[in-house]
Amino acid sequence: MIFDCDSTLSTVEGIDELARWAGKEVEVAALTDRAMNGELPLEQVYGRRLDLINATRENVERLAQLYRDTVVTDAREVIAALQAEGRQVYIVSGGLAKGVRDFGVWLGMPEDRIFAVELEYNQLAGNWWETWRHPAGRNLNEQVLAHDGGPLTIGRGKAEIIRRLRGAARERAMLIGDGGSDLEASEAVDLFVGFGGVVARPKVAAAAPVFVREPSLAAILPLALARPEAPRGFEALYDRGASAVADETRVAFRRADLRGAVLRRLRGA
Repeated sequence: MIFDCDSTLSTVEGIDELARWAGKEVEVAALTDRAMNGELPLEQVYGRRLDLINATRENVERLAQLYRDTVVTDAREVIAALQAEGRQVYIVSGGLAKGVRDFGVWLGMPEDRIFAVELEYNQLAGNWWETWRHPAGRNLNEQVLAHDGGPLTIGRGKAEIIRRLRGAARERAMLIGDGGSDLEASEAVDLFVGFGGVVARPKVAAAAPVFVREPSLAAILPLALARPEAPRGFEALYDRGASAVADETRVAFRRADLRGAVLRRLRGA
């Protein structure tokens, strides 16, 4: 199970929030939307957004709390249920690593299953010599210099990461995400579920085999397990999710045969 973070596990886009704090919200949000809607390659906008924001280490570290404050309904419970069932759960995100990683740990995930974009900081920014003022040895005034240039900053980079994670494993993989980069990465998984509970992107809604229209991730649990029995301790969550899957206004399937197969599995037929 692989989740995107921004607008999937949280209702915000972290980099847009950094831009809002810096007074660059309009410019950066426009670039984010064009990238997520597939209008511009991600690599064209990633560095440009960071340059516009000119964020500090303190700004980036604030994101983890913001993600927690804006967690999508049922996200934490769904992850707990999947892990209780022995499913390996990952976050693969184009967001900034510090915020995404801390958020993922708060969601109950192992740190080594959280992948996001690492940053380099200007260690001579601010009053860097006043080490006694820096908690845990970190100068929170350090400014972001650059990102790591890794796969998650370029188009189809998520697919590369997912293929590495899967390796030679034979287990089926599901990806849940809201944006164009998630849709592109669908080639690396067995099933892509588009999530429109925060932002319903037309390109994703039209192409995703399954598209969740409601602002909850409860439907992911029955979609992943596809059986009539609910996981012990998560019966109410499973029932809510199964009800959503059975309602075409809440969870849409691009193919009728896929919908029929899932519903039969959930009914034990």
